[in-house]
Amino acid sequence: MDFQIGFIVAGLLVGFIVGLTGVGGGSLMTPILLWFGIPPTSAVGTDLLYAAFTKMGGVYVHHKKKNINWAITGWLSLGSVPAALLTLWILHSIKTDITALNHIIKLSLGWALLFTSIAIIFKQKLLLFSQKHAGDKFHSESKTQNALTVAIGVMLGATVTLTSIGAGALGTVTLFFLYPLLATPRLVGTEIAHAVPLTLVAGIGHASMGNLDLGLLGQLLIGSLPGIYLGSMLSGKVPDLLLRNAIAVMLFFVGYNLVF
Repeated sequence: MDFQIGFIVAGLLVGFIVGLTGVGGGSLMTPILLWFGIPPTSAVGTDLLYAAFTKMGGVYVHHKKKNINWAITGWLSLGSVPAALLTLWILHSIKTDITALNHIIKLSLGWALLFTSIAIIFKQKLLLFSQKHAGDKFHSESKTQNALTVAIGVMLGATVTLTSIGAGALGTVTLFFLYPLLATPRLVGTEIAHAVPLTLVAGIGHASMGNLDLGLLGQLLIGSLPGIYLGSMLSGKVPDLLLRNAIAVMLFFVGYNLVF
């Protein structure tokens, strides 16, 4: 990959938005890479490792602030990592037909973006609904809750491996339903901690299939690391709702174009 200032700017922009709003980087970065003309397989593979390295910094900060529930992270990983490995095996078995593989990834990506955009728009309403029903037996610490957490992990493992999208927005929304009494910073920290092993396993799997552009990855990280720092510093000073809704509308149209 030749040096292109556009990729560094893309990394900076996505890093800044993630730091500012917490909206998942994959849902923004993968469509940008497709727009640059990167094939869907390479876009997903590169973005997965980009997410893994970027979120490692987030885990360090959230762990220091005691914002991670490691038990929930463990239950999620118990479902997501095997699901990621199974999805990688399926992708590997059809990788000889690159056209079909690109089509599957493009279609999955479109649906993931549509669901992510809806999740972002209705996030607050979903949070209020889940907190209102927090007294239910369903939400108590139980075997049922652990089993459902593993099931969510399976869903996220397959989605993230196929599209590089879902660990952030979709993961946080589904956890809101299962753990409504968990403080939002802990929920976000837990989801970031879970995203690291998942994106790392999925990213290495894609890299082994040749779906990784190292030069591109390096350029994205050059931009994203200072971008995340700047965004985190300004977090809370820019109207969050306005930004989130603008991102959701953009993701909806990108997803719609990919699917239809």
